[in-house]
Amino acid sequence: MKRYAVIGLGNFGFYAAKSLYEDGNEVVAIDLDKTRAHAIDPYSTEAIVLDATDNAALKSLGLETMDGVIVSTGTKISTSILICLHLQEMGVKKILAKALDEDHGKILKRVGATEIIHPERDMAIRISRNLSRPNILDFIPLAEDYDLVQVGPPKEFIGKTLNELNLRAQYNVHVIAIKELVPDNFLLVPPADFLIKDSDILIMLGKSEDIKKIKALK
Repeated sequence: MKRYAVIGLGNFGFYAAKSLYEDGNEVVAIDLDKTRAHAIDPYSTEAIVLDATDNAALKSLGLETMDGVIVSTGTKISTSILICLHLQEMGVKKILAKALDEDHGKILKRVGATEIIHPERDMAIRISRNLSRPNILDFIPLAEDYDLVQVGPPKEFIGKTLNELNLRAQYNVHVIAIKELVPDNFLLVPPADFLIKDSDILIMLGKSEDIKKIKALK
């Protein structure tokens, strides 16, 4: 089980926290607004009413032990910048921050965010590309208990071939493709002797419960 925190429970933060929780993760949801914290309470491990710009209060939560922290505050740019700075100084290794625009994203990067999220831009691009360049994966009808997912390889997968891992026998999942980031390459139906690198993305098909077992590996 992985542990995440979501700071800011507007629409984006609410659904991010809810999805992480429903995937079996431990989720701490944080917002200054009591109503928002109350709304997320059934879909989180713990819902906390707290001013995340208060460095001392934020430190008391021990967020540096989390696998990742999502910062999804409102339209006041200074708020997210200050929170990211506090998290970076605390030693949080993975900080995903929602940006309002490109300049905001650049500033967030400078103060510690490891990944910038542009929800409207990214969704617009995805919808447009699906219309103009439809991906066949979007049209595969899957049963309710099956997932088609992209997964970063756990440590124990790195340096081993697909044949050595034998994921079909071990976990009952199929690796149908691999995205290589270094070098940039997409490999459909990879051969059994393909050696897994830490920069690869595995595209897997299998039952939801079996996929979760692989996601739980570190």
